[in-house]
Amino acid sequence: MYRYSQFDDEFVRTRVAEFRGQVERRLDGSLSEDEFKPLRLKNGLYLQLHAYMLRVAIPYGTLNSRQMRQLAMIAERWDKGYGHFTTRQNIQFNWPKLRDVPDILDALADVSMHAIQTSGNCIRNVTADHFAGAACDEIEDPRPTAELLRQWSTDHPEFQYLPRKFKIAVTGSPNDRAVTRAHDIGLRMVRDDFGKPGFEVLIGGGLGRTPMIGMVARAFLPKDHLLPYIEAILRVYNLAGRRDNKHKARIKILVHETGRDIIRERIEAEFKRRLAVFPGIDPQLMEDIDASFRLPEFIDRPQDEHEGLLSSDPEYREWAEQNLTDHRQDGYRIVTVSLKAIGATPGDATSDQMRAIAAIAEKYAYDEIRVSHEQNIILPHVPLASMPGVYADLKAVGLAAANIGLISDIIACPGMDYCSLATARSIPVAQDIAREFNALELEKRIGHIKVKISGCINACGHHHVGHIGILGLDRAGVENYQITLGGDGTETAAIGRRAGPGFAADELLPALRRLIDRYLETRLDDRETFLACYRRLGEAPFLAALYPDNPRYAGEQL
Repeated sequence: MYRYSQFDDEFVRTRVAEFRGQVERRLDGSLSEDEFKPLRLKNGLYLQLHAYMLRVAIPYGTLNSRQMRQLAMIAERWDKGYGHFTTRQNIQFNWPKLRDVPDILDALADVSMHAIQTSGNCIRNVTADHFAGAACDEIEDPRPTAELLRQWSTDHPEFQYLPRKFKIAVTGSPNDRAVTRAHDIGLRMVRDDFGKPGFEVLIGGGLGRTPMIGMVARAFLPKDHLLPYIEAILRVYNLAGRRDNKHKARIKILVHETGRDIIRERIEAEFKRRLAVFPGIDPQLMEDIDASFRLPEFIDRPQDEHEGLLSSDPEYREWAEQNLTDHRQDGYRIVTVSLKAIGATPGDATSDQMRAIAAIAEKYAYDEIRVSHEQNIILPHVPLASMPGVYADLKAVGLAAANIGLISDIIACPGMDYCSLATARSIPVAQDIAREFNALELEKRIGHIKVKISGCINACGHHHVGHIGILGLDRAGVENYQITLGGDGTETAAIGRRAGPGFAADELLPALRRLIDRYLETRLDDRETFLACYRRLGEAPFLAALYPDNPRYAGEQL
């Protein structure tokens, strides 16, 4: 992983010192809250429903054991003993006191971390495939590209005050695990006709109140041209994006209102101007970045204990089948650590759990940890010989839930329990769903399914791309939950369709049970997933299940 240079360290320390002075002036009354707001947002500090919230950047979701231990220490010393991992591969602390935030930022700087550009109308944390460098299907590790973009975008003088926040995602695989089509810019590694790697560039994706799937701006962009092309996109957006209405300020609205062909022409024209003055990426810089992401030296080791447990321990076998993914190296697997134990808050990890993950990574997994956009933790390089030890250590701290990809592996935003923008709860809904289907012993029978929950129209829970999406809204002071069907965040991305009228909180679980029962009744066999079944049959039988007493849908059964 990338290590801070002297410049990086000095830059971050200078920002911390600057913010410390701003906090002191806020505390002594020299700055009003309105004056302080843009200053705190530049440093990742929000004012939420009950307290301040600090969002810490984890670039492309990669960190090491030392950094994870520091996050655990911060949670224990200055928060309430836990952190919340987010869909942008970051971590949030929900209860810091304002006077302590500069000390937290100093502690982060001690381990080469910061909270810069985790908020504001700038280029946010660049995200990447959480299996990067380990996946069998990978063309190339996307993290060097993500790191290049991080360095280029940090404090970029031209792009600090964009019309709206701007999000970039990168994947190096044809199977998209980074939701690139729902980002302002999505970069997918592809090969040209001669086998040379480059990027398919997507622009104008996004969720929120106007969900859209990104369009292809360039089918193939040579790697050497990445920065001038990204700059061309940002320049067109920065000049033409709307600033009169924040709800219509994202690049997706510019693409929609201007037209795809015109936007492509403007980008290409600006790209040509940039190429004329762009000297190219410094080869030494790229060599240094690439060197930071060299794979560890994999060693073959006996797998006898792992094989023995597969045949003798049903719980271990279930965990291995559900939470392990094939690795590019024989004798290794990618481990997904579930932060979704039944009844737990999705994405939360206690200080003790973070320390345990750090110790496991250090002892068994080449000291590398990833945060996934699905709010889980990844150990990307684990030898099968070490898997029994990994499992035992995870189980000891309540992190051995064997539910990755199942109905309890839910993405959920903080909702009305924390967020000042939320209009309904998300966390209790996720917990109730997990408990319900676990009690019914249906999880494994249902199989692969993506359920995503948002507590407001801003869609931080990515509900639009859930196979089943749930959006909580306020209806005359009462929580009401809309259901969307058929969403998909992968390479076959789609925005889910709203099913129909929303459900009161006490009606939601029965409605989901009817929906799942209909799926189990109508699927071809236990290999057909919910999404595949929905795409084969269409929405009619599922709407009839959701609204059995509504005449509008009564005739839509098979």
